[in-house]
This record gives sequence, structure tokens and C-alpha cells, in this order.
Amino acid sequence: MFVLLSIFMTLPPLLLLGAESPNAVAFAESAGIIFGLGMLGILIAYGKPRDLKPRYMFVLTVSSWLVMALLSALPFYLSDAGISVTDAVFEATSGITTTGATVLTGLDQLDQDLLLWRSILQWIGGIGIIGMFVAVLPFLRVGGMRLFATESSEWTDKALPRMKTLSRGLLLVYCVFTMIAVFTYWISGMTLFDAFNHGLTSIATGGYSTSDLSMGKFESELILLEATLFMILGSLPFFLFVREMHGQRGVLWRDQQVRLFLTLLLLLTLGMLLYRAIITDGFDIVSGSITTLFNVTSILTTTGYASEDYSAWGSLAFSMFFFLMFVGGCSGSTSGGMKIFRFQLSLIVLREQLMRLLHPRAVLTRNFNGRAVSDEIIASMIAYTFIFLLCFLGLTLVLAAMNLDFVTSLSGALSALTNVGPALGDIIGPAGNFATLPEQAKWALCVGMLLGRLEILSVVVVLSPGFWRS
Repeated sequence: MFVLLSIFMTLPPLLLLGAESPNAVAFAESAGIIFGLGMLGILIAYGKPRDLKPRYMFVLTVSSWLVMALLSALPFYLSDAGISVTDAVFEATSGITTTGATVLTGLDQLDQDLLLWRSILQWIGGIGIIGMFVAVLPFLRVGGMRLFATESSEWTDKALPRMKTLSRGLLLVYCVFTMIAVFTYWISGMTLFDAFNHGLTSIATGGYSTSDLSMGKFESELILLEATLFMILGSLPFFLFVREMHGQRGVLWRDQQVRLFLTLLLLLTLGMLLYRAIITDGFDIVSGSITTLFNVTSILTTTGYASEDYSAWGSLAFSMFFFLMFVGGCSGSTSGGMKIFRFQLSLIVLREQLMRLLHPRAVLTRNFNGRAVSDEIIASMIAYTFIFLLCFLGLTLVLAAMNLDFVTSLSGALSALTNVGPALGDIIGPAGNFATLPEQAKWALCVGMLLGRLEILSVVVVLSPGFWRS
């Protein structure tokens, strides 16, 4: 992983051909350090057994994201932009976790190699997230992810070819979607540099932009519609695209997660559009429909792009966007949040309890996507939800203890844990950023971003004393 990261770290100067890469030395030094660490690790572990039991997988998953975030901060810190250690780690953590919160201002004048590195980090994080959800978390039984252990790879018989084929398919789909996004943005009026950056961050549902105005810079309704499409694609289960590619037609639409996600997106957009039309004098229905769809999609998919300050749309919009931060996209996608399937499982449990009150002796079955849902999966989902709310409360109180106002503390904690990016309010809302927060708050939010990306439970397991006793 370190060697791969060092290779990616050489891309910004190479893609810019050195002409517009004033920080080429910083990238070279960073890549050299990380490559050396990687080779040292390979030499130390050479010839030793690689039987990764679940216990080791927990440690590997948690430690790899933490260390990758820290090492990814090196180019920011060693650059000529004068970025502090805290800000460098925050920006790198936000990038690798595809959160999209930023502490950098003046993005329009920032060195292009640093802008490119931010986007590459989110692209790396996006494919890493897909791999983690499809290949790691289901087998570690984290947060109900066991539900997708067989579904993600059931379309072939033998285990080894199955995982190899699935891995290649996921990478192929991810790369193809990225190239389509880059090309589409380019022919729609973006410069090649802007198109490349936004193509990477759209599919990764990361939200990093090359301008302080985010997508508002381009003043193009066509680009907003295109970005909406790519954000939606990034929020759907990628293993279903692979199954479609292998001849299983219609599996994407038959998936209960996908249907609820798209239905929810449509209903929320229509509701917000109606609200804006009622409270706004001279409301332009065409332009308003596009901006409403774009911004609702951006928050629901946890991408974090903005075309305007949606917190100024009224109190209903403010409240709705806050609660939308909880939801997120589908499992097996690049998006954050609590994930659609957990809300579906909660509804299944609620329905079961109501039926038992009416018919105490009834024999009830739980089914999701045509499969029985075990008590283990329900218990795991409930445990995740409880620990998520506990972390949300704790992080909010930590931020409030640093003299941040209630809206900033509450929405900042939620934004970090759900990997949304921009929060709400005047300070860290869509019209601001995280630059003015105290250093201690930035470190706390870094922890929150990593917790949210790692589904919280995997971190709690590694930190528990019982994990280390045997």
C-alpha cells in the first residue's frame, strides 16, 4: 500500500509536466520517504506466512487508513504553500476518507499540483472504500455488512476466481465511470484541468473542487445535471454494476437499496422544489429544479458539492439538509452516511414488532433482497446505530467545549462522522470552510472522519481491551 501511494504521489508533477508544479520537490521527497518505508516493510515481511485471520484484518483495516491519512499529508506540509501540520493532516484525512471538508482558502489561486493531489486522494479513497465494503467488512461482520457477503460475489462458483474477477470488475467500472465523467465535463465547458479534478471527485463522492465557489464557479446548468448523474452513480452498489456487466440484467434496479435511494431522492427533490417555489418570489422553475436536484443529491450522496448557499433557502431546507446528512447512499458505493440498508432493516424490525403486538403467535420472517435476515445482522445493525449516536454526541460535546456555537458543533460532528464535507451555519456551511476552527477541533474532526469511514465498530473493536488479551 505504501509503494502504491508513493507511485500515486508522483502523478501531480508528471501530469502537469513540471511546468505548473512548483511543489515537485515536495512530491518527490514525500514519494521517496513513503516508497522507502514500503520497501522496508516488504523486506521485513518477506517469506513470512500471510494467513490473515479476522483479528489481523481488523488491525490492518484500521491502521492502514490511519497511516495512509498521515503519510498523504506530507506533500501538503512540505509544499511552499505554508500549510501547518494540523491543516495538512486535516486536508489529507478529509481527502482519503472522501469527506470533502477543507481548511484551504483561495483555491482558485492555489498551486495546481496541490489541487490535483487533493482530487487524487479522494479517488484513491473511493476505490478503497468500495473494496473495504465488498471484501473486508462483510467478513468481519461489522455493522450488518454480513448481509452483503455473498450478494457481492454470488455470480460465480469458485472462491478464488470469484474474488479476482470481482476485484478486476470493480476497478474497471470505477475507472470507466471516472473517464466518462472527465470527458463529459470537458466537452461541457470545463478546462481539462477542472474536468479531470471534478471527474475524480464526483465518482468518489468526495466533493473537493478547484474553486472556493465549488460547482458554482462554472455557472452551467448542464454541468450541474452531469454532476448530479455522476454523484448518483457513485452512490450505487458497484458490485451490482459488475454483475450487470457479467450478464445479470436488471439486478441493479431489482435491488431494494437502489429503489429506495432513487425514490427518496426524487421525493425529497420534489418536496424541496415545492417549498422553494412557495416561499420565493419570481421563482424560476427550470433553474430552480436543477439547483434543487443538484444540492439535494450532493448532501444525500455525502458528496458535498455546492452550487449556492443552500442554508439560505429557509428553515425547512436547513433542517432537511441536516437530517439528510445521516442517510448517505447504498452499501458498496463510495458514499458515506449510515447507508440506506440500515434504515430498511430498521423498518423491517419495526414492522415485525408491530405485527407481534397484533398477532403474538404469528411466525414472521425477515427478508431483504430475497434473503433471510438473521438475528446476528439485526443485532450488529443496532449496535452500529447506538455507537454512531454515542460518537455523534461525544464529538458534538468535544467541539462545543472549544467554544464553538451549537450549530457548528452539531453539524460539524455529523458532517465528519457521515463524511459529508460542508456542514451548516455561517462558519463551516457551504459558504465557508473549516479553516478558522481551533487546531484541537480539527484533530477531533480528523478522528471523526476516520471513525465514520471505518464504520466505527471496527475501530471500537480494535480499541477494546478484550481484543488484545488472547
